[in-house]
This record gives sequence, structure tokens and C-alpha cells, in this order.
Amino acid sequence: MTESDNESGKIMKKDVSIIGRRTVWEGMFLRSVITTYVDSKGAKREWEFLERLNCKGIVVIVPVTVDNEVLVTRQFRPPVNGYVIEFPAGLMSEKEDTLEEAAMIELLEETGYSAGNMVYLTEGPLSSGASGEVLSAFLATGLVFRGMGKQDETEDIEVIKIPIGEIYQQLSDLRSDGNLIDLKIFGLLELAKNILSNSSLPSKKIPDKRE
Repeated sequence: MTESDNESGKIMKKDVSIIGRRTVWEGMFLRSVITTYVDSKGAKREWEFLERLNCKGIVVIVPVTVDNEVLVTRQFRPPVNGYVIEFPAGLMSEKEDTLEEAAMIELLEETGYSAGNMVYLTEGPLSSGASGEVLSAFLATGLVFRGMGKQDETEDIEVIKIPIGEIYQQLSDLRSDGNLIDLKIFGLLELAKNILSNSSLPSKKIPDKRE
């Protein structure tokens, strides 16, 4: 596609294309990459971003109990030097075959609950300016407490139950107490509430795996 006037008088821009990449450094869990691309004006540019190692995908779970309580986690996050209120989330390892399986495992490990139903909600980039990570979100219902699973040695997670009708007020209270609130909670909760209030919605296909 070239930059020229089309029949409607609009300017058609060139396609953006990746033409190269190189690794700057690689740690235990992350890799810094510089990618070279040609932008829509034909200029060659570079962009630095991060990649996770040994990770096929990232999942986040919105767990809702039979008593209409939402489960959130509270844990210290060194990059922001503070405690963050989040939905349970984690990485899809090389050993796991599907994103749904990864979501089941992460839910059990972080909250101690298994899910009778795991419904795919949506997916999208987490921070498209800084990483290539794509997050897949699920709604978990039919929860049964099985006892706390084996957490990662770096994790120190507190599980908080909040009635779904009180969640925005309680999140505000938690923020006032000095906690940071993960912004994903707000959008994902609304998607989950829409599913819960409308059982006639068509089922959504769950991606089998992310290569």
C-alpha cells in the first residue's frame, strides 16, 4: 500500500512492518528486546520492550462465589513499592496445554478455590508500549474451597472476599488504607457481571493455547 490519494480523496498510508529485532539483555524471567520497524511514513525506527521467558500466555481470573462474593488478592509488588489489590493471575507455563488449565491452576494456588466453571471473558494487551504480553481473562464460578495450594516461594498472598454489591466502596476503602488498586479489576468485573446477569449470552470460545 503506498501513500497516495484514493478515490475518496483520503490519504492512504504505508503499512507498518517489523524488519528486525535484537536482545539487549536477558535475566531469569525477562528479556529486553529492541525491535526495528518501518512506520507508516516510511521512516525506520526502533522500540525497546520486554518479553517474559518460558511463558506461553498470561491469565487473570474473576472468581465469584455462590454467595455472590468476589475474591481479590492483596500482595506486595516490589516494582511499585506497595501492596496491590488484584484478581488472581499468573503465567501459562510450558507444561500447561490450555489457557483454561492455567487459569484453574492459578486460581487454586492463589486462593485455595477450585472452579466448577471457567468462562472465557476476553483478551488484550497489558501494556502495549512496554511489552508484548497479551492477557486472557476468565470468570470462575461454582467455587469450592480446597485449601491453599502450593504458592510460588516469592508470593505472600492475602485473599479478600467482598460482596459483589459492595466491591466499589470496599475498593475505595482499601485505597484509602494505602493499597494500590489494579485498574483491570473495574473493567473485568463489569464483563463478569454482564455474564452473570445474562445467562442467555452465547458461549465464548476459549483459545486452546498461546504459542
